[in-house]
Amino acid sequence: MRADTTARPGIDAGLRRVLIVLCTTEIISWGVLYYAFPVLLPTIGSRTGWSFAAITAGFSASQIVAGLVGIPVGRLLDRRGPRAIMTTGSVVAVLALLALATADSLVWFTAAWLLAGVAMAGIFYAPAFAALTRWYGPRRVTALTALTLVAGLASTVFAPLTAVLNDHLDWRGTYLVLAGFLAVTTIPLHLWGLRLPWPSVEHETVHTPSAVARSRPFLVLVVAMSLAAFSVYAVVINLVPLLTERGMTTSAAAIALGLGGVGQVLGRLGYARLAARTSVRTRTLLVLLISAVVTALLGVVPGPALLLIAGSVLAGVTRGIFTLVQATAITDRWGAVHYGQLNGLLTAPVMLTAAIAPWAGSALAAWLGGYPAVFVVLGAIGVLAAALSTAGVPR
Repeated sequence: MRADTTARPGIDAGLRRVLIVLCTTEIISWGVLYYAFPVLLPTIGSRTGWSFAAITAGFSASQIVAGLVGIPVGRLLDRRGPRAIMTTGSVVAVLALLALATADSLVWFTAAWLLAGVAMAGIFYAPAFAALTRWYGPRRVTALTALTLVAGLASTVFAPLTAVLNDHLDWRGTYLVLAGFLAVTTIPLHLWGLRLPWPSVEHETVHTPSAVARSRPFLVLVVAMSLAAFSVYAVVINLVPLLTERGMTTSAAAIALGLGGVGQVLGRLGYARLAARTSVRTRTLLVLLISAVVTALLGVVPGPALLLIAGSVLAGVTRGIFTLVQATAITDRWGAVHYGQLNGLLTAPVMLTAAIAPWAGSALAAWLGGYPAVFVVLGAIGVLAAALSTAGVPR
C-alpha cells in the first residue's frame, strides 16, 4: 500500500523543511546557473573576443544535456529520492562554475557548460518537482505553486547582483564568487534538508512506465508541450528586440520584460483555483491557447507602449501558469507512481525546444524581416500546441 506521508505524526515539520529548502536552493541554482549568464554575456564576449553566437551555443548545449541526463535521473529519483541526486548535482554545479571561470579557450568554456548541464538535471525544477509530488501527495499543487513562486524571483535577485559583482570583479571573478555562494548554501541544504524517508508507492498500476511512454496520449502530450515551450521561451528572449522595433527604448523594453516576471508570479498564485475548477484537458487547452493569442497580438499590435507592456505582463501570466501545467502534467494523467521517469521523458524534448528557441527566434526575424512576424508565427505554433493538447489525455 502507498505510504501516506502527509498523515504520519510529526511529518508536517519535515515537509515544511523540505519546501523551505527547495525554495531556497532553486532560487539560488536558477539564479547562478541560468540568469547570471545573460548579464555576463556582453562582458565575456568583449574580454575574450569570442562571438556571442559561439558563447550562447555553449549555454544552449547545457540545456540540451540537462534534458537528456534528466531521463536517467528521473528513473533514479523514483527509486532513491532526491537527497543524493540533488546534493551531487550541487557539487557538480560548483565544479562547472569553477571550470567556466578558468576557461582559457572556447572549447574549455563549452565543455564547462556541458558539465553544468549535467548539474542542472540534478538541481533544477525536475527533481524538485518529483520530490514535492511524492512527499506532498494530494497537497502537491500548493507546494509546487509555492516553489515556483519563489524560484520565479531568481532573475529579480540574481540579475542585479551579478551586474554589481561584474562591475567590481569582471566575469571570471563573478563566477568564482557565485560558485562559492552556491557551494556553501545548496550543498549543505540538500544534504540536511532532504533527509525525509522516501515514501513507498502503490505499484499495482494498470500501465508500466514504458507502456505509458509509448502510448498515443503521452507522445501527443510530449509534442504539444514541446511546441508550447518553443513558443513561450522564444517570446521571453525575443521580447526586448520586438519592443525596440516598436519604438520603445531598450530600458523601457527591459522594464516590460521585468514586469512580465511579475505577471508570472500572479499567474502562479491563481493556479490552484484554476486546477480545482477545470479538468486537465480544459485547463491545458485554455493556458496554451491564451498564451498563443497573447503572443500573436504582441506581433500584430503596434502600440501604444502601455498596451505592449500590458501584453508583456499577460505573456508572463501565461508563462507562469505553463510551468505548473507542465509540472502537474504527469500526475494529472497517470498518477505519481512513476513521476520521475515519465517527467524526465517529457522534460527532455521540452528543454530541447526551449534551448533552441532563442536562436530560432533571431533566425526567423532575419528571414521574415523583423520580430513582429516572428511573434505571429510563434502564436500560430502555440495554437497548434493547444489543439494537440486535447488529444494528450488518456481515456
